Amino acid sequence: MVNLISRLCGKISPLSIKDYKNNKGFKALEKVLFKMEPEDIIDEIKNSNLRGRGGAAFPTGLKWSFVASEKNECKYVICNADEGEPGTFKDKILLDGCPFQIIEGMIIAGYAVGAKTGYIYIRGEYPKSRNILTKALDILRNEGYLGKNILGKEFSFDIEIRSGAGAYVCGEETALIESIEGNPGRSRFKPPYPPNQGLWGRPTLVNNVETLANIPIILSIGSKEYKEYGTESSAGTKLLSVSGSIVNKGVYEVEFGITLREVIYDICGGLRDNKKLKFVQLGGSSGACLPKEMLDTKLDFDKLNELDIGLGSGAVFVSNEDTCILDFIKSTMEFFKHESCGKCTPCREGNRHIINIINRIIDGDGTERDLELLNSLALLMKDTSLCGLGQAAPTALITTMKYFSEEYIEHIKGYCKTGSCGKGEF
Repeated sequence: MVNLISRLCGKISPLSIKDYKNNKGFKALEKVLFKMEPEDIIDEIKNSNLRGRGGAAFPTGLKWSFVASEKNECKYVICNADEGEPGTFKDKILLDGCPFQIIEGMIIAGYAVGAKTGYIYIRGEYPKSRNILTKALDILRNEGYLGKNILGKEFSFDIEIRSGAGAYVCGEETALIESIEGNPGRSRFKPPYPPNQGLWGRPTLVNNVETLANIPIILSIGSKEYKEYGTESSAGTKLLSVSGSIVNKGVYEVEFGITLREVIYDICGGLRDNKKLKFVQLGGSSGACLPKEMLDTKLDFDKLNELDIGLGSGAVFVSNEDTCILDFIKSTMEFFKHESCGKCTPCREGNRHIINIINRIIDGDGTERDLELLNSLALLMKDTSLCGLGQAAPTALITTMKYFSEEYIEHIKGYCKTGSCGKGEF
């Protein structure tokens, strides 16, 4: 484990600006305001090879350059704190433990891209985090770090907070923007993309909490030292939310390049009750389910991409041998059916039909033809859904059919090895 972006969490009082400044807080902001031009900041972020930590892994500096290049006096910066992916709770550690670091990252982003207003869109189920952020913003306004002419420079920037209402889809950037505008949280057709036409039709930068928390670190230690962490294609560190049948659940900061085996057994102490591992779901409910044979897979954006796997939000859910694959998939797809906004047909209808087929198989009425239907529906959703929700919803289904196909066949034949689905014979 390492402590780079999480180094102050639990070590300082989250609302003590004195504690934060005594630990080099706002040194990065002072550096960029007095010693760097906006284009120099963006170049440094590009040189760091920082990639988005929200799931898409898009190069952060490149995204910033898109917004900066837009010729529009009105631009926005949005911090996506709508942490709704099941099994993901790493952003909350940063929000509650070191809010000034996230806000410092937002201010720097605003200066770099030419924005004067920022929004923190926070999950509605995080009232404590919202209260902490509200107090943190008030403190920074009083100290001259927010508002007009920050630190005496001709740069003004302020931040407002908006709360979500529990919709999972609002973690997608265009649905989030719709919500801030007061509309139902539904994804937009793209293009145009937010850097060109986002909030109220203006150029908008949307970054995840963890991504923004990296910004002050990079600008303090420099991109060269930052790249000493991680791998060539995945610089820096990643916060992992580890849960499931594991001895030591929690949030862990690790360098890219670590393997799942090292995370599960060396850091988290292995499985509870000496159970055997069945699979690891990487990236939350929208992530791939990987069998024990893939535990030596390295957490590296490009390495995972070669296997058609995404790191997603960094959630690591560990499942033991007692888990029924079909029961697990049924629960996962019911979640996505509930959270689908209903705007596009592939997601709205695909989730419903997949659940019906899974139920039919569990009830003992399935056929091998149903497996072909499941595969066709899953690929259709992945290829044609409007946004990331529908595109990623069938990932767990696709990967379990690939790595645990025998369990689907067994249910069709009328039995379940685990007996935990409560239906087939054992």
